[in-house]
Amino acid sequence: MSKKIVVLAGDGIGSEIVAQAVKVLDCLNQDFDLNVEMEHGLVGGSAYDETGSPLPEATLTLAKESDAVLLGAVGGYKWESLDIAVRPEKGLLGLRSELELFANLRPAILYPQLAHASTLKEDVVSGLDIMIVRELTGGIYFGQPRGIRTLDNNEKQGFNTFIYKESEIERIAHVAFETAMKRDKRLCSVDKANVLECTELWRAVMIRVSKEYPEIELSHMYVDNAAMQLVRAPKQFDVMVTTNMFGDILSDCAAMLTGSIGMLPSASMDKNQKGMYEPIHGSAPYIAGQDMANPLATILSVAMMLRYSLGSEELAVKVEKAVETALNQNLRTADIYTDGDIKVGTEGMGDAVVAALKA
Repeated sequence: MSKKIVVLAGDGIGSEIVAQAVKVLDCLNQDFDLNVEMEHGLVGGSAYDETGSPLPEATLTLAKESDAVLLGAVGGYKWESLDIAVRPEKGLLGLRSELELFANLRPAILYPQLAHASTLKEDVVSGLDIMIVRELTGGIYFGQPRGIRTLDNNEKQGFNTFIYKESEIERIAHVAFETAMKRDKRLCSVDKANVLECTELWRAVMIRVSKEYPEIELSHMYVDNAAMQLVRAPKQFDVMVTTNMFGDILSDCAAMLTGSIGMLPSASMDKNQKGMYEPIHGSAPYIAGQDMANPLATILSVAMMLRYSLGSEELAVKVEKAVETALNQNLRTADIYTDGDIKVGTEGMGDAVVAALKA
């Protein structure tokens, strides 16, 4: 029985990078009997332009009926003046919320071929392999009340609510501990428990859940120190688990350890491992349409899709090895290019990965 993937290119470079991931899926269908069907939908700014909504009902219906969602990126300068309720990012947040994608897995792996591309010294980042587990549907991004109000003296005041229930913390804790069980059995929970009551509760719940995983070494770190440690000695971490906002920031920091944010995939999953898969970078409108974007994070997101939602570890490994083959051929998009490399565009890198799959 075939499985169904909904493809949402989004905005900016989204259509270019997703096109390369679709090439990979087409190859897997034709040559490796993957047996998936793909349907396309609108999300983000492009959806707003056509329908007046960043998340049209038709797109949400497709996503709910699918086995997995492949997303490019949303947003751009064009839509920054819109009311916040209809900005492109609301389409992304809406998908996460409506599909109950509470667990975000963001691996930060440094390919040895790119050790020189990191802004840190090679001995600091060589061999890096971190998994950041980010809570995705709670915290300050979704907390109510929120808004901008006018005080009695006519001064405006912006406000957001940082809020978590025990059950929300417990479920992301279990994902993080289970992830650590499959790795080096070390988990660092990142919070700001010294000043934020919400994360004081976070820490207490993490400690309580840890009793169910006696093999896991649990540690705690304040978020400011964690940011510093990521650039000082990143290999001290194996799995990190943290809140929505902290995870957003720390995973982008970790991305640059690997040489480029264009290399990092992500998986956002519900309790049944149905997921939405996307690169962690943005829509990069300044390079859109120029065949410059790095598609590897999107292609590696397909590998995560194969592993977690489509149940094919074997094909996931094939895709990852095909990416390594392209890198071993010294092929580089602009973001990871250094002197002596062979510069290729978005399409050229996608073609190289497909050729490696077929070889």
